[in-house]
Amino acid sequence: MVESANAKTILVTGATSGIGYQAALDLVKAGATVLAVGRSPSRCQQARESILKICPEARIDFLIADLSVQSSVHQLADQVMKILDGNGNRALDVLYNNAGIYASRRTLTRDGIEMTFAVNHLAPFLLTKRLLPALQRAADGRVITTGSASHYQVSIYPSRPEKAPFFIGIQAYAISKLSNILFSFEFNRRVPTANLQAWVVDPGLVNTDIGLKDSGFLSSLVWRNRQKRGTSAEVPARTVHRLALAPRQEISDSLYWKDCEPKAPSRLSQNGDLARLLWEKSCHLTGIEDYFAAH
Repeated sequence: MVESANAKTILVTGATSGIGYQAALDLVKAGATVLAVGRSPSRCQQARESILKICPEARIDFLIADLSVQSSVHQLADQVMKILDGNGNRALDVLYNNAGIYASRRTLTRDGIEMTFAVNHLAPFLLTKRLLPALQRAADGRVITTGSASHYQVSIYPSRPEKAPFFIGIQAYAISKLSNILFSFEFNRRVPTANLQAWVVDPGLVNTDIGLKDSGFLSSLVWRNRQKRGTSAEVPARTVHRLALAPRQEISDSLYWKDCEPKAPSRLSQNGDLARLLWEKSCHLTGIEDYFAAH
């Protein structure tokens, strides 16, 4: 059962294609007001027009942000808070951290941080922190992040994932996805109220273009092959839809979900000491104070 979404406001990052686009479409169909985020103005416009063509009554606005740049994440958060205040509804019911990248070559962001780690982990970490006041105003606040089964491949977490001494694209991606789970695990441990919960969605193998945006020939070849074997974005979007809108009593506190059911993540992803250390490092790398005192 999924409750009415007519009064809910939901933020979706990476909403111009793939899982993010499908999730945004499904959520507006359910009646939610969606603030969708993309990096390209033209792709945002195309996605908005496509959604409105399918669902003319959709309440959706697209916001532009480059999540690899921390100042842009701050600007996005400021814009979202302003929109919420202007609408008279100062609460954000759901934050869906979906935007992510895969890179075959080591690249640094403007902030001097490895790109994969910056976009896939630090951006959700920082955005969640900045939007925390609005999430806490919701009667039933929810934070959902797109994970990946690749996290099972990480047996040792590097002490400095933002500056690995050597770089392997798929390993960097897997570490960033493990970071998503560690972040959500620690978020739930530190969150001081019962009306705010975080989950991670394992999308499985999906037919999206995340790997095709990388310029490496071999990388593109591998991802094209994976793409052919992947399911449609509608499949993981159903899990996002359930976690975003189902009555709270119908969703367990299980951290990791796939195909609308709880699934056990790796043991490493539930290591309390590692989660705490990553949290503290993330605060340092984003220049913010710890937004929940450990307890």
